Formats: sequence, structure tokens, C-alpha cells
Amino acid sequence: MARTRYAPDRGLTARMTLTMFLLGAVFVGFVVALVFILSAVNASNAAIVFFPIVLGLGLGIGSLYYSDKIALRSAGAQVVTAQQAPELHGIIDRICALADMPKPVVAISPVDMPNAFATGRNSKNAVVCVTQGLLRRLDREELEGVLAHEMSHVAHKDVVVMTIASFLGIIAGLLIRFAFYSELFGGDRRGGNNNNGGALPVMLIIMLVSIVVYAISFLLIRLLSRYRELAADRSGALLTGQPSKLASALTKVSGDIARIPSRDLRDAEALNAFYFAPAITSGQSLANLFSTHPSLDKRLQQLDKISKQLGQ
Repeated sequence: MARTRYAPDRGLTARMTLTMFLLGAVFVGFVVALVFILSAVNASNAAIVFFPIVLGLGLGIGSLYYSDKIALRSAGAQVVTAQQAPELHGIIDRICALADMPKPVVAISPVDMPNAFATGRNSKNAVVCVTQGLLRRLDREELEGVLAHEMSHVAHKDVVVMTIASFLGIIAGLLIRFAFYSELFGGDRRGGNNNNGGALPVMLIIMLVSIVVYAISFLLIRLLSRYRELAADRSGALLTGQPSKLASALTKVSGDIARIPSRDLRDAEALNAFYFAPAITSGQSLANLFSTHPSLDKRLQQLDKISKQLGQ
């Protein structure tokens, strides 16, 4: 974690660490399985596996170093100066002073959906973006709570954490595609292991292993994402000392998002993992396993608990 004044949360940190450990264990098991499978095949099949790994590594590094530009372009956002948005800059200046961290680039997206996001690999290369819809709906203190939440993501280097965590899923997903097309066009029949005629084709085995690994990593990444949102809520609320304002902003934003047409929300779904509140709500029960954010009730319960603690 960066050395800022954002309060740490040992419980959430321990859970996030455990999740990262599990992802690492799955990754090691995946590599061992691939090495075992490829030890029995020729160079042609080995190359089909090696290329997705290199490509996945390149995509991961690219997304890490250009996440700010990619996110701003996806949101259609424009960087604004202090003269263009004095109130917004003033709030961010106050948060940076409270947290003792560098000021990020500030941007505004023209969409009416109320939301915000922060991205960047570290505090010196960070961007905080809010939508016009958020600026129109929240008062100053509520907006400060949302921005403190977003700046917490920057302080905790969440973009780096999630990029590293996503690497396994990217590799597994690419391997599924490459193995599928290899089987589709007869790649394994041209150069597979002919000593075991009754066995499944090698690339089909790799595809099945990759599907299992992708499913496990997907669920673990979603779990990690929900933990980081709770941690950002908590540290942002403690920094400003006004958890009730963050709770009020959450309630307003979630309620207004629910009234926005589904077509418009789907256009914003690509940035779901970055957003303060999800563009597409997951509902209840099993659907929450696939959500990038905790449920609204869970977030409000945590903020209510913090309010009581500060009141004491």
C-alpha cells in the first residue's frame, strides 16, 4: 500500500491477500499441468500454447501502462483544468491534502449516468473521472465522499493488483480460443501424440483445463474486486469523516442507475469494474458471485457501522 493517510483495513487486506494467494496457487497448478501435457507433444502444439502466453503478458502490461487512456476513451471523457471545473478541482485538492498524496489528472465524462472511476498504475500516473450525471445529482459533501472512495483505489494501487490478478484469466481465455481453433482446423490431428490413439487430442485437453482454470480465476477475481470496493468505501469514509454522506451518495447513484434504460447501461458495462457503482446491478443470491461490486445493502451496512464507531 502507498504511504498515505488512508486508513488500512487489516481484515479486508487479509482476505485480499488470501484471494491473491489462491490465484497464485491456481496459476502454478496451471503451469505444471501445461508442462506435463506439452512434454508429450511436438513443437507445433507447444508453439500454439506459447504464443497465447506471450500475447497475454503483452496485453496485461499494455493495460497496466495505458489503463488511464483506455478508460478515458471508453468513457468519452475530457481532461478539465481548475479554471474549467473549479469546484471539482477544489474537492480533489482537499482530498489530496487530507490523504497526503499527489493530485491526479481530473476528467469529466459527458454521459448522464451518475458514476465515477479512478485508474492509473500509481498515484503519479492517476486519473479521476466523474460523469456529468454525478455532478448534477450530488451535493458537495456527497461528491467528496465518492471522490475519496475513488482516490482510495489509487492509494491502494488497485489497478496494479487487479491487472496482476487478471493475468491468469487472460492467459486461460486466450488458450481456450487458440485450442478451440486448433481443434476446429485439425491442428492436433496433424501433429498430436500418435502413441495414444484412444486418448483425447492434446489441444482438447488443454482447452478443457483452461476452461476450468478460467472459471476459477473469474470467480476469485470477482471476489477480490468486491473486497477492494468495500476497502475503498471504508478508507474513503474514514478519511473524510462523513460515512453518512458516502452512504447517501451510494443510495442516490444506485437508485438513479436503476432508472436508466438498459441499453444505455450496457454501453457503459465495459467500465463496470472501474465504476463507483456497477452500471448493471446483479440482483441477489447466485448473481452476486459474478458481480464486480458488493451489494448495496452490504456497503450501506458497513458505512452505518463506521458511522456508529465515529459517533462513539
